[in-house]
Amino acid sequence: MSKCNPTRSSMITGLYHGDSNSISFVPLLKDAGYHTIMSGKEHFDSWVPQECYFAKTFDHSFTFWATTEYFVPPADTFERPFYLDGRKLLTSEIEAEILPKYKTDFITDYAIRWLNEIIPKKEPFFLLLPYHAAHYPLQARPEDIAKYRGSYLNGWDLIRQERYEKMQTLGILDSATQLSPPEENTNRFRKASYQDFSEERTNFPLYHTWSSLTEIEKEHKDLEMAVYAAMIDRMDQNIGRIIQRVEQAGQLDNTIFIFFSDNGSCPFDSNVDFAIPPGPADSYRCLSPPWANVGNTPYRLYKQNGHEGGAKTHCIVSYPPLIRKGSFTDEIGHVVDIFPTILELAGISYPNQDEAKTTQKLAGRSLVPAFMGRQLEGNPYFISGTSEAFRMYRKGDWKLVFFF
Repeated sequence: MSKCNPTRSSMITGLYHGDSNSISFVPLLKDAGYHTIMSGKEHFDSWVPQECYFAKTFDHSFTFWATTEYFVPPADTFERPFYLDGRKLLTSEIEAEILPKYKTDFITDYAIRWLNEIIPKKEPFFLLLPYHAAHYPLQARPEDIAKYRGSYLNGWDLIRQERYEKMQTLGILDSATQLSPPEENTNRFRKASYQDFSEERTNFPLYHTWSSLTEIEKEHKDLEMAVYAAMIDRMDQNIGRIIQRVEQAGQLDNTIFIFFSDNGSCPFDSNVDFAIPPGPADSYRCLSPPWANVGNTPYRLYKQNGHEGGAKTHCIVSYPPLIRKGSFTDEIGHVVDIFPTILELAGISYPNQDEAKTTQKLAGRSLVPAFMGRQLEGNPYFISGTSEAFRMYRKGDWKLVFFF
């Protein structure tokens, strides 16, 4: 859906836009005997009923709303609190295995703690792990940044071309797919300060060829991408912790893993202070649009847009009994398909009534046939983009994009 809150709203309800009759799939799993746990970011559109929120539906939840820093700030300055099973936490109460406290790590700490309670029961469970990474601000542990420092000095132009060619070699892209031209940040509605006319603020959303930068500027931009890569590396490490725990329980081949992102790479200017470089806890920096353009290779535009650079993301699924390792599918899915997919995998029927509610018809379809290498039936429509200013509508091979 090109942005986190509409994506999360559609995923949990199975609807493009619902109302007070919308329901979450989580209570349906609980009724079927599943333990349900989640740890991570919570941020919904205003139409999502409170009854669908995570603390009200999961057996255990560790949540925070919208954007916060990665290194936990002092409690007395923390404006966007964390919640444990719906109870507001002081930052001093957050339990973390590694200090200083870093969000990606302690999100996983809570998930593993609950897994340790559930796994010995040998009963089915559902874990939702909406990491904040790799959302701005660019903050990462120094040892992770060090792995990537200097890796991006070849610049965004060459790296984007190399990624494009590698994706074709791997078969991820059709050989006829063209690489879109580089673009500046077209989002004129988001800026950290409209009163800031400094050179850095003015130049931030623009595209420049890498060769036009000075050596100092190249060093600065290399650091940006190194921190971004470090944030993703840390997320990968933590996903590995979850996989390892399931493997230790001997349940790896009996567990379905679904990994995807909520939107394309982000070029927003929410930088707070350009004098503080990205990485440490006292910085608040964002990824430059040319690097976001690299992240969206080979597609056009960015997070929020209905164009492919905003709407088209990866989806990786692992389940050995059903899915052939290393296989690809060209079938088109949408986040609204997650709800019916989970129901089919769990053997659950969608109710016409849920307590006093008359439920709405789900907008999506199960992706299980695509997991098995088959074609999906029907010719549904797809909607994306974060608002009417960035909307897209697709059906079959035709796509309409609204953008102003």
